[in-house]
Amino acid sequence: MQTTLKGLLTALLLSLSLGLSGAALAQAVAPINVNTADEELLAELPGVGPSRAAAIIEERETNGAFENADDLTRVSGIGPATVDRMRDQVAFDE
Repeated sequence: MQTTLKGLLTALLLSLSLGLSGAALAQAVAPINVNTADEELLAELPGVGPSRAAAIIEERETNGAFENADDLTRVSGIGPATVDRMRDQVAFDE
């Protein structure tokens, strides 16, 4: 019985530790500024690989800075669903 209780407590502490470390990691990641980020950083966004990252840079250089997440639909291949997946991971300061 004591071994079972010890095992349960160990599992509980491990679960709490993993949960808290994941939350801390998620909070430590800053949003990516799409108006200043390079191709490598932009490619980390969900639904954006190297070619779309290059297209984001080309679009902002040709037509100006993005003011909000919805402006990213100006880029070919980025639609509303992609924007919704990345909305909380992007910033727009110049």
